[in-house]
Amino acid sequence: MIARLAFVAKIIIAISGLLFAAPAWADRVVTDQIGRQVHIPEAVNRVVILQHQTLNIAVQLDAMDKVVGVLDEWKKQLGPNYVRLAPQLPNLATPGGLNKVNIEELLKLKPDVVFVTNYAPPDMVKQIEDAGLAVVAISLLDVPPEEAVKLNPTVKDEPAAIDAGFASGVRLIADVLDRKEKGEEMIAVTKRTRKLVADRLADIPEDKRVPVYMANPDLTTYGRGKYTGLMMERAGARNVANSIVGFKQVTMEDVLTWNPAVIFVQERYPTLVGEIQKTDSWQTIDAVKNGKVYLMPEYAKAWGYPMPEAMALGELWMAKQLYPDRFKDIDMQKEADSYYKEFYRTDYRAAQ
Repeated sequence: MIARLAFVAKIIIAISGLLFAAPAWADRVVTDQIGRQVHIPEAVNRVVILQHQTLNIAVQLDAMDKVVGVLDEWKKQLGPNYVRLAPQLPNLATPGGLNKVNIEELLKLKPDVVFVTNYAPPDMVKQIEDAGLAVVAISLLDVPPEEAVKLNPTVKDEPAAIDAGFASGVRLIADVLDRKEKGEEMIAVTKRTRKLVADRLADIPEDKRVPVYMANPDLTTYGRGKYTGLMMERAGARNVANSIVGFKQVTMEDVLTWNPAVIFVQERYPTLVGEIQKTDSWQTIDAVKNGKVYLMPEYAKAWGYPMPEAMALGELWMAKQLYPDRFKDIDMQKEADSYYKEFYRTDYRAAQ
């Protein structure tokens, strides 16, 4: 009798062991934005983010409690002031960047998922996967897989590709981080101001649009196929660099020929405004002569990839700068405070 009970007990223990081991096998499959099927754990509790766009979205989804490592250039890419919105960033490990990874440092963090940019080198992705880690690539652009892996992809229908890619990217990040409801709120708020701006600028013909140049360090700028170009178009601007594709370096001769009436500079490059205003080679350009070189606010992220606050606030701010009479009733401080309270859990004044 005792022997039989012992045998039964062993069976129960064995079955229990299998049941408790089940979570180790339990996973689900997601499709990332370069078309890869990725197995991720059912419950994701530790992530490493090697792309600043995804990191920015994770902060707004209030999911930083799951982030154990970030890209090493987060301060350069997000701007030095961004730490006010995510004070834990300086204390997080930095096991890699947009196109490189220190696999030993990454493994120490024991992440469930590693987010990378869509153009991360294939050997970098393979190295992470070979170490047994799930890799999810984010592009925030809806294009075929063969284009999705490129830094400057060919985009046939920019508005459709960017709008769809933004929505699916936010949903993917929110799904992995268990913040689906917040992700949907983020998508919805971008659509509200998108309609407002579109309605008020609908009657401006192409030849009446303000010629604008987006200045970056080392004469780099954004042409077609990047969100920044679409951002300017939606704000009623004519991107003078529309002849180029993607994010590229141009020449001073190009800028002189284009002669923009307005120059915008991203918030993360504040010293560039003074350089443009003081450098001799820029002085004949209309924007400089007329004092229309503007440092963009923090929320107007004129990056190559669409960011939620840029779509919800940045396009509106830019349209108001270019056509103030059409947006007299819009108080950007109130708009920014409302957004920041919802997604950064502070008001915009506190982030200055």
